Amino acid sequence: MKNILNICGKEFRGYFISPIAYIVISIFLILTGWFFFSTFFLYGQTEMRGFFNLLPLTFSFIIPAVTMKLFSEEFNTGSYELLYTMPLSSIDIVIGKFMAAALFTAIMLLPTVSYSLFIASIGDLDWGPVIGGYTGALMLGAAYSSIGLFASSITKNQIIAFITGMTLCFTLTLLDKMLFFLPESFLAFIQYLGADYHFQNISKGIIDSRDLLYFLSICFVMLYSTDLVIRERK
Repeated sequence: MKNILNICGKEFRGYFISPIAYIVISIFLILTGWFFFSTFFLYGQTEMRGFFNLLPLTFSFIIPAVTMKLFSEEFNTGSYELLYTMPLSSIDIVIGKFMAAALFTAIMLLPTVSYSLFIASIGDLDWGPVIGGYTGALMLGAAYSSIGLFASSITKNQIIAFITGMTLCFTLTLLDKMLFFLPESFLAFIQYLGADYHFQNISKGIIDSRDLLYFLSICFVMLYSTDLVIRERK
């Protein structure tokens, strides 16, 4: 556990050494703030539904930008070879980097809590869906971080890692929106595979074990796949 926390701390600090973290957070807050407040003043509804509806789509390209360098940059520069000389297992490295990306996502979400506080100050806000929405956002962020980490582990090129991660995240986000193209017998199965379907359930304030299991399964499969890739490289 100490090794994992050391790697997590190193990677998390690394985000804020470069301007990438500040650029990504700024873009995220500008996009979510613009779309949220534009619809909020248009409809005048004291709820966070507009913010949470757009969050999976925003995460689909923001989180791959956060994770794209975690492995690919080290493969490209050769610095990853230094880790081979340390008493670290591949799973320590994978989980440590994953935790750093998930923690960064949580920090990125933190300023948006001010949206709910603003609404509560001017109207009667139902806190149930808000708590559920942020719970779902953390689960979704963790799942997409694991996908982005996997994409970063299979290439030395950060741009390719970003495009691969974004494609996978977009596919999971939009999967349940393309059900009308599929036979009726496949609808329930394909809908269950869609990340947005599970996120929207949680964002309504309904905490279902099936939705939590879905996100945990995505994290497990992606982290295990990343570990296999890293072992093969080693």
